[in-house]
Amino acid sequence: MAEEKWSEEQLNDIKEDVMGALETVIDPEIGIDIVNLGLIYEVNISESGYCEIKMTLTTMGCPLADVITEQIHAAVKDVDEVKEVDVKLVWYPAWTTDRMSRYARISLGIR
Repeated sequence: MAEEKWSEEQLNDIKEDVMGALETVIDPEIGIDIVNLGLIYEVNISESGYCEIKMTLTTMGCPLADVITEQIHAAVKDVDEVKEVDVKLVWYPAWTTDRMSRYARISLGIR
């Protein structure tokens, strides 16, 4: 039986589900989720269920990179369509507070 292709709308819904799951991952040092911090740069998912998440950290050499990556794997596994997760750390473009959501800025008192 051939695997059905997802429509563009279904693919967007799955990506939204992944982003929703990522909102449950809190940066332990800052106390804000990684989506609102602007750490997630890209989410790609294939028909086979392979999900690639390109993200950055607030600083290079962040001691909690492994903790955050483990939390990402745990959160995204709850999205039914995702069978495998690959977190890729990228450093370009460099993260700045400009990437933060309005929510994160208010929470941290940044204008």
